[in-house]
Amino acid sequence: MPDTADITYNPPHQQSQHRPMTAEKDPSVARPANRANDTDRHVGIRIRERRIMLGLSQQQMADLIGVTYQQAHKYERGINRISAGRLYEIAQVLGVPVSYFFEGLDNQRATDLSARQRMCLELARNFSSIQNEKHQEALSQMARALAAEG
Repeated sequence: MPDTADITYNPPHQQSQHRPMTAEKDPSVARPANRANDTDRHVGIRIRERRIMLGLSQQQMADLIGVTYQQAHKYERGINRISAGRLYEIAQVLGVPVSYFFEGLDNQRATDLSARQRMCLELARNFSSIQNEKHQEALSQMARALAAEG
């Protein structure tokens, strides 16, 4: 047991103000494991794309997976990481396998949507906001006919 004469007490105002280096200041310092990265943003974009394709609002999806609207928003923006269990829940709600969220990750590191992807998302959003089912069916038939023409 150490002798009490060897123990010194430094009150908080006299303690060293040294702070450890962070990843922002020193690239050799590892980033914390809980910080979102490009993969998290890619997964978030894929969640958002699928949610919009299904015509769900962020609030509806949040309710279905048991989180707040803010949390669902953070998942889609890639701000917060998604646990494996939560990603599985999201996949179930959106009707896709978990692997869906990682498709295109190797090919497309940039998270920007192409003009075609934006147009498809806008089309899905607009289609889901049409209240009249007959109008939705008519639009769907027209799209099938145009697609068949090639």
